[in-house]
Amino acid sequence: MTEREAAAQVVNGSDDAAAGLPTDGFLRLVAVMARLRATGGCPWDRAQSLRSLQPYLLEEAYELLEAHEALGAAASLDSVGLDAALGTGGGAPSLPPPHAIAALREELGDVLLQVAFQAQIAAEWGWFDVHEVALGIADKMVRRHPHVFGEERADDAAAVMQRWQELKRLEGKGISVDGAPRGALAGIPPALPALLQAQRQGEKAARVGFDWPSIDGPLTKVEEELQELRQALASGDPDAIDAELGDALLALTSVARHANVDAEGALRRALERFGRRFARVEALDDGMAPQDDAARLAALEQRWQQAKAEERMAQGDAAAPGAIGREAG
Repeated sequence: MTEREAAAQVVNGSDDAAAGLPTDGFLRLVAVMARLRATGGCPWDRAQSLRSLQPYLLEEAYELLEAHEALGAAASLDSVGLDAALGTGGGAPSLPPPHAIAALREELGDVLLQVAFQAQIAAEWGWFDVHEVALGIADKMVRRHPHVFGEERADDAAAVMQRWQELKRLEGKGISVDGAPRGALAGIPPALPALLQAQRQGEKAARVGFDWPSIDGPLTKVEEELQELRQALASGDPDAIDAELGDALLALTSVARHANVDAEGALRRALERFGRRFARVEALDDGMAPQDDAARLAALEQRWQQAKAEERMAQGDAAAPGAIGREAG
């Protein structure tokens, strides 16, 4: 008996309970979800609602992002970079560790489960089923890619995005429920993390021409906002400090957008680097920390620089030609 077959028996409660389930992966998931929700199914699954599943959807999405980070530089390769990395000219690349690949597969499955779960609830209401969900998004992708499935041409990603927005407007996506035109910033979920929301706002504003022509503009804006933040700090006014700090962070997301960097992901990776390096700083503690504050800070700074140097040396070894590993931080 294979591990997968054994797992199916555990899920279904008996050796032959899985006999009636499809063998196709997606259809099997849909059938499992329907059985869990049916009379006589799982009490926990039957007790869930669309609203009760919200925190699980968010949790699974963030666990998937964590799985991306474990892949290292492989997670950043587009199709062109992937083709180059897998090409025979430069030799076979070093793949991410097997546990990272396995984690990606598992976390994608957990996110897919949330889709199947919510679609099953919608089907029980008689609204639609998961097959209509899949068909709807497939048809939308065909409709929004006339340069692939039709006769149009798109020379670069910018042209694709421009045409995508035009097609959205033609589909009525630019009209609100009451029939009034939607604002340029409409459609951004307020529950998004603040950095991600800020970057999405900048992207949408840029589509209607409200943007700097180059990255020099937002860089200058960051310097301006930092100067205003210094003035607010000198004033001691908490409201002014709050406002100016927010403006500085917002300006930084514009820098990220012009640099084609995901601000939310960049901060998340910076936090991971800080945590990893600080753990090394703690490990380097010889138990003889100076009592003087200035001397203690100097000792901690020395350990911090050592931790950074050790990490960069290790990453330099992993970043040999043809290797796919974590980017140097």
